[in-house]
Amino acid sequence: MVNNKLKQITKKDISRKICSKIGFSNSYANKITEDIIDSLKDLIKSGSIKISNFGTFRILNKNERSGRNPKSGKAYLILPRKSLSFIPSKTFVKKINYY
Repeated sequence: MVNNKLKQITKKDISRKICSKIGFSNSYANKITEDIIDSLKDLIKSGSIKISNFGTFRILNKNERSGRNPKSGKAYLILPRKSLSFIPSKTFVKKINYY
């Protein structure tokens, strides 16, 4: 049976991986991780970004719409909001699907 349980990765996990692969100190790896994530946040907020051989991040503007609670059947108004979309590149998908 295949285990499809979602694995959560934290910033700390990314920092540890950088530390073990490259050999930087923990504090420096933490700083690198924070800087990369902050840079991605800023770039994504300014518009869509494409990272070669990884994928494209885009912000989608969702309009106001009506919805309902399926359990109670009560109707609600869903407010307009922004949503993040990620489309992986073909090379990234090939690397993931290659065993």
